[in-house]
This record gives sequence, C-alpha cells and structure tokens, in this order.
Amino acid sequence: MQSEADIPELPLARYELSGADSKRLDRARNVLQRQCMRDFGFDDFPLDPDTWVQMSSSFESTAIAVTPYGTLDLERARRWGYGFDPDRAEEQRAEFLPKGRKVTERERRVLDGPEAGESGGSAVNGRKVPKGGCSEEAERRIGAAKAAPAPGVEYVFRRTAEIDKAVAADGRVRRAFRDWSRCVEDRGFKRYASPARAFTDKAWRKGLGDGSTHRTERELGTAVADVECNRGLNVTGVWWAVTAEKQRAELRRNRSRYEAVRKDQDRVRAAVREVLGEAG
Repeated sequence: MQSEADIPELPLARYELSGADSKRLDRARNVLQRQCMRDFGFDDFPLDPDTWVQMSSSFESTAIAVTPYGTLDLERARRWGYGFDPDRAEEQRAEFLPKGRKVTERERRVLDGPEAGESGGSAVNGRKVPKGGCSEEAERRIGAAKAAPAPGVEYVFRRTAEIDKAVAADGRVRRAFRDWSRCVEDRGFKRYASPARAFTDKAWRKGLGDGSTHRTERELGTAVADVECNRGLNVTGVWWAVTAEKQRAELRRNRSRYEAVRKDQDRVRAAVREVLGEAG
C-alpha cells in the first residue's frame, strides 16, 4: 500500500457511525435542543451554541492522532516531518469550534438542567426543566440517549480495542514492524519499535505546546525513511490483512450482537432524517 487511499475499509467499520453520520447526528441534536430552549422563552438561542467554559480560552493545541501503522504520506513527511501544516490545522480548528454565540448563565440552567441537590430553579417561565436540561432532552428525543445505543457502541469500541491488541501481538505484524525498524535504522536513524513510536517521539515536540514539531533535519529524515520503509515493506498492508482477518473472525463469532448494533444505527439514522425533515 502506497497511500491512505489504498487502504480498504475494515469489516467492523460498518458497525460504527461514520464521520458524516456523526455530523448529521450533531445537527439533529442541535435542532431539537434549540426547539426545547425556545419552548422556555429563549427565542434567540443559537443552533450551534458555544457551551465551552474553560476550554474555549485554552484550546490552543492541535490534537495529533497516529494509526498503528503510521503514515504513508511522503510529501507531508518531507515538508512537515511528524508535525502538521499550520494552515490546515487552523481550518480544522475553525471547523471544530462552535459557530454560535456563548451561552448565558440563565440559558445554561435550562440547557444543562438544575444542579443535583439544588433547591428551586427547576422551573423557568412556568415550565419544568427536564432532567438533564434541554441538552439531554434532545438526546432522548433523537433516540440516541446514553441508555439506548451506547451499549452497542461501547461493545464495538471495546471489541475493536481488544482486536487491536491481538493484532499488535500477532507474529506477522511484529515481524513487519521489526523489518521496518531495521530499515529505518539502516538509513542512519534511531531504531523504533513501530511507526507509531517514531511518530510520538517526544524529541519532535519538546518545548512546543501546540502539537507541532521543530522539523529538524533529523526529524524530517526520520519521517521520510519511515514512510519509504513502510511502503517498500508493505507494513500497512500486513497490518490491514491481519486486522481484517481477526475482525472477520469476530463477526462470525458474534454476528447477532453486531446485527443488533446495525439495527440501532438504522433507528438513529431514521430519527435524524425525521428531525432534519428528510423522512419519507
């Protein structure tokens, strides 16, 4: 495999909500949340409110995620090493941040509900504030409350994590990582146990607080060797094949559990379509 585009979808991926699903679910929650807030007289409550308290002023770093097999992007490695394009990072940050205004303290009491044990304050404008406020009311109405699909979601998450551990311990993957490690070392760079270990070397980000790197000559050289060795030895291909094999076996053993998760997802998607006016 020479690029991320070459990596097929893994078998368990269809039992997880996609990024697009998650965005649509957030939109539906926001619609229901705003409807609830308007019922309490907050007619100008925003669709995508800024509910951050402390994080909004301290969100300055960019989260960097790494796959078990590292990265296959050679051009990025040559230019940014193990860091990121600051322009692209700013775009992602802007996409992540809320688009609406900050929530007032009065609105927050209805949005989040009265604090546990607080006397009074359970009614606003003559209406009783629902348990958990309008935010949890929106969750309940969309059918995505924690009591509904969470067990299925948690099951898939837990089983995927367990499979990932088994993959990391598999002799084929360990051999591929050893060959990759030797390849990087033969090019004059530090020996790492895996591509993920190379990516997360603290030396790259020492003294920096934004998740970026220093892009030293050694870092750039290591990153390039990392990708070229990964491609040349098909490390990602080995990792994918072993992961897919173990996930298919998991599906055969627990087919009914995963089908229940699929039905749960279909129910949530149908509820989202209805809220967004797309049902029918």
